[in-house]
This record gives sequence, structure tokens and C-alpha cells, in this order.
Amino acid sequence: MLVSGRRRLLTALLQAQKWPIQPSRDMRLVQFQAPHLVGPHLGLETGNGGGVINLNAFDPTLPKTMIQFLEQGEVTLSVARRALAAQLPVLPRSEVTFLAPVTRPDKVVCVGMNYVDHCKEQNVPVPKEPIIFSKFASSIVGPYDEVVLPPESQEVDWEVELAVVIGKKGKHIKATDAMAHVAGFTVAHDVSARDWLTRRNGKQWLLGKTFDTFCPLGPALVTKDSVADPHNLKICCRVNGEVVQSSNTKQMVFKTEELIAWVSQFVTFYPGDVILTGTPPGVGVFRKPPVFLKVG
Repeated sequence: MLVSGRRRLLTALLQAQKWPIQPSRDMRLVQFQAPHLVGPHLGLETGNGGGVINLNAFDPTLPKTMIQFLEQGEVTLSVARRALAAQLPVLPRSEVTFLAPVTRPDKVVCVGMNYVDHCKEQNVPVPKEPIIFSKFASSIVGPYDEVVLPPESQEVDWEVELAVVIGKKGKHIKATDAMAHVAGFTVAHDVSARDWLTRRNGKQWLLGKTFDTFCPLGPALVTKDSVADPHNLKICCRVNGEVVQSSNTKQMVFKTEELIAWVSQFVTFYPGDVILTGTPPGVGVFRKPPVFLKVG
């Protein structure tokens, strides 16, 4: 039986395979802490699974939070590019604690039923318009933090998702202009209390989606220029080391540009806002019999 619980981000990270650790020219922005540093710092992850370059040591004038970094736009990004090109000291991964790449965003926007194969799994029609809900920012934790199973729910489920991070403020954004408002992409885990989604609180989704620790993010915000095609990425989730979700972001019903255009009709996007773009099939609730996360 697949069980997990107060684990370190489940191993439910968006990884198609375990790549060798090697230097990378991709821009992988992180927020981190280290015993010898005071408070959170900004850094560059040196490849998937690599160590961290301390951006604040490279340029002490840089802000120490991702939202402030994104608010300054090209000014701070150019500094990060110079740091990436330089031969800088790298903090070993074992010596740092990764925080979520974005903390305390103005909003976390989520999209339901946004994978064609996930709709087929439930035998429901593909939506004709995006299904939008939200999580509170207080649900965000780091990529390796514990997911705390609340005593109020007995049906906690996994949902791996590609997340979009907004880099520029905008309202009524056209789809053709949407990518200009994107800073990059990261990994999200849309932890879900199914009993609260389907039977409690009038079947509204908010409470079942937003318990504390129900939105692990990260580790890295990969800038958009480092992602050749965000809609052709392998996406998978592992529980206790076993693959339970495996698909590709090309299965998304509404792509990044469409989602930004749609949601920005209703709200203003701000730097640091996070969009969870939906989950592929393989969640626990639709298994026969259903499987949910448990402590240990």
C-alpha cells in the first residue's frame, strides 16, 4: 500500500529521471538559509541537485527575498546573469536549507481539471473555460519541509503540478503578451484533503486545498529563458519512491498564456504571484481502492 505522511516533500518533485549533478547555465533562482548566514538569502542552484551560489554575497545590494528581486525586473536579473557566468564559490547542498522559491505572494491561483488525461481518468468532459480556485499563501512551505497531515482530514491526497511565477504586474493581459509577465517556472505540490473537497463546507474547494503546509514549492524558480517549452515537460510524482503520476505538460487543456489572460480579467497579477496549472492523472482518490497519505 502506498502511504506517506509528514515527509520531506514526499519525493513528489517534477523530475522525469535522476540527472547527474553537473554545472548548469540555466538560471535556477532559490531562496535559502545557511547556519553561517543571518536570515534568508537569494541564490543560484548550480544545476538540478547542485550546490548554491550566494547572490547576496556576490552583490550585497541585491534584495534578500524573491518577490523584491522580481519587482526590480531586469536590473536584478542582469546581476544574477553575471553571477552565473562568473566562477563563484558554491555552497554545498548539504550545508543549505532550501526555502520555497517564493514566499508570501499576493496570491496563489490554482487551476482544476487542466489535464486532458486527468479528465479521462475521472470520466468527465474537458472544461471549456478554466476552473479557478486558490490557496492561501500560508499554505506554502519549502520543497523539503514536512507535509503535516491535519487531524481534521482522513483523505489527504497528492497532486504534482507545474507552477508559473509572475514577474511583472498586469491586468487584462492579452495571451500574446502573457509571457512578458512570467518570471519563470517551478514545481508545486497541490496537497488536497479530498473529504473537505467533496463532502464538507458545501463542497467548496478552498478549505480542503489550503491547510498549512499544503503547498510545497521548489526548490528552484527556473527562469523562462531556461525552459525551451513549458508545455512539453515530463511531470511525475513519487510516493515512497514509487511513481504514482506520470504525464507531460502538453496534456494541459489551457496553456500558460491562456491562463494568465483569463485570470487577469478578474484580478491584477503582481510579481511573485504563483499559478498552479493543474495535475495529471494518478491521484490517490481515483485509485481502486482509493489510497491516501498516512503518517510514516
